[in-house]
Amino acid sequence: MLNRSRVKTRSCLGLLFTLVGVPLVATAAPFSFQNVIARAKQLAGQPYRRPPAIPKYLRELGYRTFEQIKLKPKHWLWSADHSRFRVGPVSAGYVFDHPIKLHVVDESGVHAIRYLRDAFSYPTKKLQERIPADLGYAGFQIGYAFGAKHTRRRSFLVFLGASYFRGVGDSEVYGTSARGIAIDTGLPTGEQFPRFTSYWLVRPRPDADAMKFYALLNGKSLTGAYRFVVYPGKRTHLMVKAVLFTRRVVKRLGMAPLTSMFLYGTNTREPADNWRPQVHDSDGLLIHNGTGEWLWHPLRDPRGLRTDYFACRDPKGFGLLQRGTRFSGYQSLSARYDKRPSAWVKPNGKWGTGHVVLLEIPSASNNNDNIDAFWTPSSEPRRGTRLTFSYTLRFGGPGVAGERLGHVAWTRFGATDGGNTAGNARHTYHIVVEFSGGSLAGLSRNADVLANVTPEDGTTVQAQYVQYVAPLHQWRLNIIATPGGTRRGLRLRAYLHDGERALTETWTYQLPNNNDILLAGGDS
Repeated sequence: MLNRSRVKTRSCLGLLFTLVGVPLVATAAPFSFQNVIARAKQLAGQPYRRPPAIPKYLRELGYRTFEQIKLKPKHWLWSADHSRFRVGPVSAGYVFDHPIKLHVVDESGVHAIRYLRDAFSYPTKKLQERIPADLGYAGFQIGYAFGAKHTRRRSFLVFLGASYFRGVGDSEVYGTSARGIAIDTGLPTGEQFPRFTSYWLVRPRPDADAMKFYALLNGKSLTGAYRFVVYPGKRTHLMVKAVLFTRRVVKRLGMAPLTSMFLYGTNTREPADNWRPQVHDSDGLLIHNGTGEWLWHPLRDPRGLRTDYFACRDPKGFGLLQRGTRFSGYQSLSARYDKRPSAWVKPNGKWGTGHVVLLEIPSASNNNDNIDAFWTPSSEPRRGTRLTFSYTLRFGGPGVAGERLGHVAWTRFGATDGGNTAGNARHTYHIVVEFSGGSLAGLSRNADVLANVTPEDGTTVQAQYVQYVAPLHQWRLNIIATPGGTRRGLRLRAYLHDGERALTETWTYQLPNNNDILLAGGDS
């Protein structure tokens, strides 16, 4: 199983490369996405074979050591023609233990990029001498020349580890990941991690503002062909098309999966041993369902594995967002959680009936990915099925979804007796939800803003009221609520309206009784 550690795609992210002098093996036959599809189909008809791993001593390298294996600056691919795009491979090693194949596609054909050991610098002479001449690459990153004059170069997209990849807009730092596909994520049988085993990079024109490349996926349950077209900028856009071929029944197919980290935030208790106000790469899941409703679900680090299902037909979009973008909310100079990107998936065409699935995994460290979100269809793909789907994936600021309604700025919880005389005061919560922007922005402080609060699963709402928060120019919804019994958690939905139309997205939340919020008299 692939290590879910956050370091799996953070190494070597600050470099840009060029491959001057790397040997290329050319074939003159034309190459297109159809070639990759044909390979994936053929591969699906063969038994799955786990790819060979690199030597054990390289798999046992520590993260800090692996991070110091860097491609030398002169080895940038396409630097000779002053291209806006530059691509550089990352050496295999550490948890990236299965080499991939890299190719360049241009007018003269397909060129296989051979591994070049001397293209890298190493932390010690001893390690350098032990590197096999045919070790291979684990992945690659893409750099671009940003700015009006295209002079500010930086890395904005990294493919590294299984089918993981990360992207950022022009002003963000790496955070949330995406994957080609998720298989059986969160099931008792265990998660599978299909791998991108080969890539074909289509050489762009020197002045191009977009780049195309293909990838071949291989795994126990399926194979796949992927086409990516990427547009870097203030927001990075990826046009993704996938054609999958199943080898066996897939119990849970996760389409357009996103992976992130949430340790604690405004809606959880701050650990006593951590000085930072919040630690997370994403603070909520946003869904634009098939009926046009916008749903916001704040994230948590649960005490036990938690899976939530949001049913809808033909989703319009979903994503993991980092809405808190003020440094004061995190106070971390090294991690810069305030600059982590939001990621938004917009399906192309109709995806049918299914669920947006949110998986929250208990974690004690910000080094672990513990949040997964993806779309899963209602029916299980059978063996021998061909599946085709496409979507646009955006990395950027919290506005990547293009939502125009007022949005949830933050959620906070506290304890209250709420006037409760039934003897269960320690299970009564005061929930504060702050809404901002969108349809709320033009309202006066005296506007008639109402709340629609819907309790579910036996939850009782004892009181609710809306306040205008003048210092923040936001609207605050206060809810006093009690869970439905000792075994039931708190389940609520709420939005603000003016009597005729919804002014905000719908806040939806589920809080189990076994939670980490400090209540009167102790923990619940």
